Amino acid sequence: MKELLRTNNPVRLSWLQALLGDAGIDHLVLDHHMSLVEGNIGAIPRRLMVADRDFDRACALLASAGEAQR
Repeated sequence: MKELLRTNNPVRLSWLQALLGDAGIDHLVLDHHMSLVEGNIGAIPRRLMVADRDFDRACALLASAGEAQR
């Protein structure tokens, strides 16, 4: 798996997950539970991961949606 981006913004993360899901790109959010443990203060960004085979397509999708990677 490769890291597509990191963010502390739960709204942005949710939107990007919907974008990837609509395109049929499987994804995984890492560090979600760590952010809950820290009390949601935003010290640990959540990582959006995609499979190696989908990485280039996911990057192109984010770029076409006007989202900066990382």
